[in-house]
Amino acid sequence: MIQYFVKDFTGDPFVIFGGPHLVVLVILALANFSIFLFRQRFSPPIRKAFRYGLAVLLLVNELSWHVWNYAVGQWTIQTMLPLHICSLLVFASALMLVLRNYPIYEFAYFLGIGAAFQALMTPDLGIYGFPHYRFFQTFISHGGIITAAVYMTTVEGYRPTWKSLVRVGVWTNVYLLVVTGINLLIDSNYMFTLHKPPTASLFDVLGPWPWYLLAAEGIALVVFLTLYLPFAVKDYRKQAAAETA
Repeated sequence: MIQYFVKDFTGDPFVIFGGPHLVVLVILALANFSIFLFRQRFSPPIRKAFRYGLAVLLLVNELSWHVWNYAVGQWTIQTMLPLHICSLLVFASALMLVLRNYPIYEFAYFLGIGAAFQALMTPDLGIYGFPHYRFFQTFISHGGIITAAVYMTTVEGYRPTWKSLVRVGVWTNVYLLVVTGINLLIDSNYMFTLHKPPTASLFDVLGPWPWYLLAAEGIALVVFLTLYLPFAVKDYRKQAAAETA
């Protein structure tokens, strides 16, 4: 069992869209589709249990990540502060679930789904393939972020607005500037504002620094608009029906 927690894992390395990766993606897709499909069957006690259970899972999983890094001697302020979008959203999503906080939901919906989905497609796992602890930790973390947003939308009835999209876009860029300042101060690379990550990612096809940051802004806008599209269509149909009534 201990070999699944070691730093120098000698098992099979992670392979993007390999068998274990695809299996996990299918499981996460089915889990979130099931939440949507059975959304009407979530009674108040079940809703509360689900919210608190998922919040605890997110927090415990993230805490274990810090403990593991400390245990193997690679916890540093340059890499382990919760400043990456997904790291921050783990804590924010847990708080959103417990408090049913709408302002956090706006960020969890657009940033959580958008960023975590990309991380699920191209996870930074390197040598840590199935069944290493790091494999499970990564997919629980990012999958949980998406599930939290999906749950709040489909079961609790939350939804974003156009103002939500604007607020998330503006404050994300403000946060980007703050994180860049921190990176320069402590020689880190949170949110990859100073250089690309060492492993394969979407950044690889977006050009050199700093152009990949501008390209990422454009992609983020497209992702945000795509995530808002179902609500825009719903509002348009509702307005059209009201005008013809």
